[in-house]
Amino acid sequence: MENHKKRCEELVRQLNEASEAYYNGKEEIMSNYEWDAMFDELVSLENETGYILPDSPTQNTGIEENSGEREAHEFPALSLAKTKQISELQKWAEDKKVWLSWKLDGLTLVLTYDGGKLTKILTRGNGTTGTNITYLKNSIKGFPLKISYKGHMVVRGEATISYTDFELINDTIEDDDEKYANPRNLASGTLSLDDPEKVKERRVHFHAFTLVYLEEEIKSWGDRMDFLEKEGFTVIDREVLDAQSLPEGIDRWTRKVENGEMDIPVDGLVICFDDTEYAASGSVTGHHATKAGYAFKWQDVSAESELLYVEWSCAASTISPVAVFRPVSLEGTTVSRASLCNISEMERLGIGEKCTLEVIKANKIIPKCISVKNAEGTFQVPENCPVCGAQTQIHISPKSNTKTLHCTNPDCTAKHVKKFTRFVSKSGMDIDGLSIQTMLKFMNEGFLKEFADIYHLSEHAEVIMQMEGFGEKSCANMMRAIEKSRKVKPVNFIYALCIPMIGIDAGKKIIAKDGFDGFLERLEQRKGFEDIDGIGPEKSGSAMEWYENDQNQSSLKALLKEVTIEKAALPSDPAGKCAGLTFVITGEVHHYKNRDAFKAYVESAGGKVTGSVTSKTDYLVNNDAQSSSSKNRKARELGIPVITEDAFLEQFGEA
Repeated sequence: MENHKKRCEELVRQLNEASEAYYNGKEEIMSNYEWDAMFDELVSLENETGYILPDSPTQNTGIEENSGEREAHEFPALSLAKTKQISELQKWAEDKKVWLSWKLDGLTLVLTYDGGKLTKILTRGNGTTGTNITYLKNSIKGFPLKISYKGHMVVRGEATISYTDFELINDTIEDDDEKYANPRNLASGTLSLDDPEKVKERRVHFHAFTLVYLEEEIKSWGDRMDFLEKEGFTVIDREVLDAQSLPEGIDRWTRKVENGEMDIPVDGLVICFDDTEYAASGSVTGHHATKAGYAFKWQDVSAESELLYVEWSCAASTISPVAVFRPVSLEGTTVSRASLCNISEMERLGIGEKCTLEVIKANKIIPKCISVKNAEGTFQVPENCPVCGAQTQIHISPKSNTKTLHCTNPDCTAKHVKKFTRFVSKSGMDIDGLSIQTMLKFMNEGFLKEFADIYHLSEHAEVIMQMEGFGEKSCANMMRAIEKSRKVKPVNFIYALCIPMIGIDAGKKIIAKDGFDGFLERLEQRKGFEDIDGIGPEKSGSAMEWYENDQNQSSLKALLKEVTIEKAALPSDPAGKCAGLTFVITGEVHHYKNRDAFKAYVESAGGKVTGSVTSKTDYLVNNDAQSSSSKNRKARELGIPVITEDAFLEQFGEA
């Protein structure tokens, strides 16, 4: 009995330490797989002994540490009971109608509305008090600032960051202490930032999962979600089922995750009763309400495989290890690679020169090595960067004592991946298929060292087609996009060069004054641009300093051999068809290449394009003219015509 108590105390300590890191955006101490196993062991011991510590995670929700103002929740944000057995869910559902939805892996937020306006945003905190982050209301997508309902309303939902944005953000963070372990970790860290603009850049999205309180009576959970959707909230995906149909529904939803259809991080499923009165009639046990809902967590399936070698790849300044092993079938897919994170994680696992790895797919998506056996020898840390060949250096974080490997070359191509991202962006060369992760792969293969190398990727097509994530079709699509980008507008080309302080607007001013040849002449003759209205000495000095760098000059000359610069569009016509008119363009366009091209035409015809509908707007252009979008609703309220692209062309198009 005494041994059991000591084990309980040790489990509580370890689980709480891991939870503290998990809920506060710190470096991950243990995987969900390890946490769940320890939690299950603790539950079993507590049931067996009756020995339950006050700070046991079975009795408390996770706690966020935040310097912001703490406030009490109007309605406690309790946890859900969890299970890995579908039969338990069926038993809980009884003969009632239930809703199946995702258990999103983010940060729970509670929103309060009064008088039709958002008045407060609290984090979940410990379930009874949270941190007030209302100052971030303009930085988070997925909820309206104003609604038509004028009564008191409380909404709970999950703030998440997609896997795509997580990888993009993490790959551009050079300081290892600032990197994040997973999207949930990033969302938590992001919402503790003081700078709303920085939060906005990270594309946090809110998904409402329950309407906690409404003065009007809506008893059906499904109707409540429909109500929120009509008010402009992003509402969690959902499906109505019963106990009998639950197994098939869960299997179907699980396959969506296994097939890679989910870019939003999820760590399970949730069922709740449609009858909200019945759901509210349960009691509170530990830290969850017995009828509020039930969370289903997937059983992690593991497989063992022989390590073939460790591949080291450079992103920003960090060189990260990836285990490459004999392919194994895992949850419906073939897996042959798993990130090992850093040197400290390799040491913790006991990676050897030869060893057997036990691998899972965390949340059914990300391959992760959880244990090692039969290790022989020790792993080797590379002495040279795989991208530039410069000497490497082991860095030990003063915060976490974590060992990571770095390239010592400040000019290493991988450290400038942000510039490549700008180069291929829509505002730049507009090349689809070259994500930051793809370009980092090519850098590590030695395919990319400067911008012009993008136009020689076809020379490596045979190798690229064999790379993970590629095939003949995706490779061909990428090559077509590259070839298409060889013809480029001068303003987009200038933006793509990544000249500090010279963006689209500055580029337009330069081209309007002298054209592209004049831009090159000013650089070559060191004339500067300060005499151009709207440029000034600071921007001009930045451009000239950029050009003084031999590497930038060489890169520009190499690029000009690969691309054709289109003739600059004529200056805005004060007597053009759009003269004196203000347009808002929304939704997909069909006639023009994209909305930027549409905007360029309007401006060349003397018109103006803005981003929001106001009383000064003359026309809203939307190919779905009958939609109930916020812009369409606003236009109708103000009596502003909503026209399709075809109608625009008929009235304002080129002759």
